[in-house]
Amino acid sequence: MKFTNLTEFDFYPRLAQSPGSSLVLFSGPHCGTCRKAEAVLPQALAGWVDRLYKVDVEKSIALAREYEIFHLPALILFVDGHFHAWIHSPLLPEMLQQVVEKALILPAEEAP
Repeated sequence: MKFTNLTEFDFYPRLAQSPGSSLVLFSGPHCGTCRKAEAVLPQALAGWVDRLYKVDVEKSIALAREYEIFHLPALILFVDGHFHAWIHSPLLPEMLQQVVEKALILPAEEAP
């Protein structure tokens, strides 16, 4: 599983065409923890989410503001193209899997 880059211009159309679960990583080019997330998430969540997307907050400032991204990395789970939940977890495979599994079982949260 690989990340697909999204910008504020294709974010909503691409998600709308993405059935199932999608995890979006909001990151920045100078964020060391974001690089770790990029390395860990594909293997850790293979089989748990259908696809991975990445948004560079320095290039998509309006999108980062819309989702009130103040700390990086930030992870958001979308289901059938709609906001579902924030994912807050250490970047450990087992913990990520547990948090995503729980989020998918629970009803969708209110979008920011």
